[in-house]
Amino acid sequence: MGSTLRALRALVLLAGFYLLGVILLAALAGADYLLYLHAPSGLAAKLYLVSVLLAIPLIRGLFMLRTPKGEEPPGLPVTEADEPELWRTVRELADQVGTRAPSRIVLTPDVNAAVSEDARLLGLLPGPRRLYLGVPLLQGLTEAQLRGVLAHELGHYSNADTRLAAITVRGRAQVLRTIGHFEERADRTAGRERARQEKKNTKAAAKGKNTKEIDTGHAGITYRTMAKIYIGYAKLYFRATLSGSRRQEYAADVAAARIAGRDATASALREIPALDAAFGFYMNSYATLGSEARLLPPRGEFFGGYGRMLTARQLELVGLRTELPTEPTSPYDSHPPIADRVERVEALPADGRADEGKGTALGLLADPDRTLAALEDAVLNEEVLRFRRTGDWQGLLDGSMAANLASLDTALHRALAMYTKDHPSLPALLKVIDDGQLWQLARRLPLSDQAAEAQGRAFREFVRPALADALQSMVLAELSAHARLRWEFSWSEPASVHLPPAPDGGESDLGAAIEAAVADHPDTGPLRALLPPPAPHGPAARETDAPR
Repeated sequence: MGSTLRALRALVLLAGFYLLGVILLAALAGADYLLYLHAPSGLAAKLYLVSVLLAIPLIRGLFMLRTPKGEEPPGLPVTEADEPELWRTVRELADQVGTRAPSRIVLTPDVNAAVSEDARLLGLLPGPRRLYLGVPLLQGLTEAQLRGVLAHELGHYSNADTRLAAITVRGRAQVLRTIGHFEERADRTAGRERARQEKKNTKAAAKGKNTKEIDTGHAGITYRTMAKIYIGYAKLYFRATLSGSRRQEYAADVAAARIAGRDATASALREIPALDAAFGFYMNSYATLGSEARLLPPRGEFFGGYGRMLTARQLELVGLRTELPTEPTSPYDSHPPIADRVERVEALPADGRADEGKGTALGLLADPDRTLAALEDAVLNEEVLRFRRTGDWQGLLDGSMAANLASLDTALHRALAMYTKDHPSLPALLKVIDDGQLWQLARRLPLSDQAAEAQGRAFREFVRPALADALQSMVLAELSAHARLRWEFSWSEPASVHLPPAPDGGESDLGAAIEAAVADHPDTGPLRALLPPPAPHGPAARETDAPR
């Protein structure tokens, strides 16, 4: 489909959104007129109010002809003076694609690259262009692979995709905003109804009367009905524009293969899902490790550590590169499945360019360390930037684990507090176990219906795993509080913990000690051997501690 037909289709779909709004407003007006003629005045007044409330989101959608510009994704704008090599590469690729280069490059913290254009007259006239480039791509791709990614994005410019996208995006945004207005009002109505029923139940309970089950299914039903109408149109809209969007991706892949090479383009497509999965793992397990303790890694390492982890976990990435997604992320995803795109690119004729640009793409940056530090300042919020920086990653692990264990609050802690009517602590739990009351305490834990009905050995088997996990956490917290734990940081493996040596000088076996403590006939001796000796008490201790 040519650009003129694509533009016409997009305009028709956008006009359909406004036509739907006009039809619904006309239906509301017609209903109000019938109420005026036939309904009692009291009932009509109430229904008029409902009609007005329904009309407000419709009118908002109709008369917000200019969709507010979305906020620019968080990132670090870089000028040609900041990153001359990166800009030179982008301009060179734009010339090869046969299109105008972007006027702005923004480095982002995502495993993604994208282009946009502030086109005018609903995309009929060109406008300023922006390229968004994820720094994690620079860390994980070779220079040749990155050229393939950039050529793909610039290929969208040459096909007028970014200009014509303005019309399509306008329609999508308007439909989704209108749906959001109706759903927001439905949720508010349901919230008010819930509060009303809860207040009523509170009064009934205070008077010793039976309370009723909260039911808000009927609240906001008119708003949800209107939302469903627009959801139906949204599905039509997305399906009508989906095939064109996916064809644009295939065309951009072909342009990338022509300019950057078939093999580099295909390997980049294989690499990106692996890098995305690895980045999610990195953010959860490394970069934000100290969030609960309000700690940050050294400056520049919040994103910089991702490259170190990739280097240490190359074997794990191999499997991710071969297990490509064969389905879109959603039925309305504008991108075809990665597996399909790779297959199409690899089916292109060989071009003999397999050995080009094997160096890391991060080398395109003038000073990667400076850029990684500046990216933190650009995308992390002010509260996070006020967190204390640790000297190294080992310090981040030590501080994070100590803080997390110090604030530990498990279901076992809460059950122990209820059972002993005292502060929950490991010594208190060990006393309960030694007194033969462990399984009575276990009845205070949150239990499934099946576990709660079980008796004897069956009950013990149900709760033993949960008890063991919680007990292990309590032991680690106790040892950490007495500085008797040593954590070992690793890029290639999960962090490991080292316990105090066993009495015989060998390696302590925490698992065996936990297993003994929660056995049918518990033995807390192995656990007590790991703990620091109790502080001395009594006159002798006071005399020993007295200053001389």
